[in-house]
Amino acid sequence: MPKEKIVLAYSGGLDTSVILKWLKETYDAEIIAFTADIGQKEELDGLEEKALATGASKVYIDDLRDEFASDFIYPMFQSGALYEGQYLLGTSIARPLIAKRMVDIAIAEGATAIAHGATGKGNDQVRFELNAAALSPSIKVIAPWRLEEFRNQFPGRAEMIAYAEANGIPVQASAAKPYSMDRNLLHISYESGVLEDPWFDPSAPENKGMFLLSNAPEDAPDQPEYLELEFLKGDCVALNGEPLSPLQVMEKLNELGGKHGIGRVDMVENRFVGMKSRGVYETPGGTILFTAHRKMESITMDREVMNLRDSLITRYSTLVYNGFWFAPERLALQALVKESQKNVTGTVRVKLYKGNIIGAGVKSPVSLYNPEIATMEADPTQAYDQGDATGFIRLNALRLKVSAGVAESDK
Repeated sequence: MPKEKIVLAYSGGLDTSVILKWLKETYDAEIIAFTADIGQKEELDGLEEKALATGASKVYIDDLRDEFASDFIYPMFQSGALYEGQYLLGTSIARPLIAKRMVDIAIAEGATAIAHGATGKGNDQVRFELNAAALSPSIKVIAPWRLEEFRNQFPGRAEMIAYAEANGIPVQASAAKPYSMDRNLLHISYESGVLEDPWFDPSAPENKGMFLLSNAPEDAPDQPEYLELEFLKGDCVALNGEPLSPLQVMEKLNELGGKHGIGRVDMVENRFVGMKSRGVYETPGGTILFTAHRKMESITMDREVMNLRDSLITRYSTLVYNGFWFAPERLALQALVKESQKNVTGTVRVKLYKGNIIGAGVKSPVSLYNPEIATMEADPTQAYDQGDATGFIRLNALRLKVSAGVAESDK
């Protein structure tokens, strides 16, 4: 009788390497290791050999960077999503893509389950499993960190290192980093360890080595750099006149943003599972794209359409953060967002300087800004009669006067 097959989200680190071996032994199963290349760079080096040496029967390392940029990052940025006013959702938006590919592999390989190494206290366990449920309701999910037998066997890192050594698992059994890190095309996140103290200052000179994508703003070039971003229907399609794919746009913006110290965020956020957590993020390219996109909308999007879309930002951001990317309500919101972007076309010029993105001009062939109407001089179009403002103000003031009159009568 053939063995059960389990598809494991595998990073090659201590946790998922131990989990790979543990799953194989505990379930007497065939383990298929899957790693999504979504921009981790050198973190992918040697992963296939390591997974096979640890006991995987098969290894998938799939380059999903193009899909990540075009089908996940770009649609999310059209929505203006910003979680709790600061977080550009770099980790959150990667999880549905990983879950999607895991499910695809499980179906293709005839696997009965998928597994992940997310802890039982974090958001990622929820994101992986909700997205998987939306794509394949019959798939079983194994989350070792939520299993008491696993936690009893591995109460800490020392036990995992000992298990790795005893089983010949090729991981670097060194002291724990003072923080954990997650990297992809959109950002790097840092959390736990020394960062669990919200008074700890990661921007202090002695902590500069933590950041991998960006210079400290004070160390950025003393000369500003101008950049022109060309948009078509809400998507950036060219930089400085050079047509680029979404992946190429993100890579180039990361390079430029990092050079000028752009995109660092330090925040305490509310996890879906109920606790607060402290995260430090580097999102250099995403911060430039987010800012430029908003400037492009300022002259191309109708006021009421913008107000409607903006009223949904918190809802949309929370759906992404909580793991509901494939939920019907997010898909419905996306349809509205797409409609709102049909005229977001033109060019934005920005100046990058020591952590700042400074607007330096915007133009569009479908601009709603008409200088002849907006001018403080005589309006040659006669589209706006200043005398009409008297009645406009009087009508809008009516309810205020009635309310004030009631308040006065109560004194």
